[in-house]
Amino acid sequence: MTEAATLEADAITGFAKGLVQQIRAQDTHGAWDRKGDLQLLEPFIIDKEARRALPIIGDPDPDTLWRLELFYNTACLEIERRARVMVQPMMKMSHEGFGRIVLLGGRLVVVNKQLRDVHRFGFDSVEKLNEEGEKLVRSGVAMIEKFPDVANY
Repeated sequence: MTEAATLEADAITGFAKGLVQQIRAQDTHGAWDRKGDLQLLEPFIIDKEARRALPIIGDPDPDTLWRLELFYNTACLEIERRARVMVQPMMKMSHEGFGRIVLLGGRLVVVNKQLRDVHRFGFDSVEKLNEEGEKLVRSGVAMIEKFPDVANY
């Protein structure tokens, strides 16, 4: 294994690893087989300078909405894996990039998140992506643990 491959493998852990699996699952024709995990996560990484270059108000493009869905689908799968409750996302989004996403487990709203400026969706680094994803998963699991009867209904 090369040094670059070792660094890549070390950077992709936890939530980010699950996100890479989700991305690869979407690749039905094998177009991304030769891409490394960090290359697949590149569109999710938008540093502060790049984010500042984006307009304050803008419509999210289909690729951004797809990345948003992948991120929350990964959160659902990670919550499901840890809490043993099937979790599904529901998203309502305006064409201007404002909306809400809820993750539902049984009859329980596991996560309820207001979305704003979706056209700027991204993270400063893979570590920040992983941190935010893990925080989302932990809060979802905690909600299921607090109300197991509602989640298992």
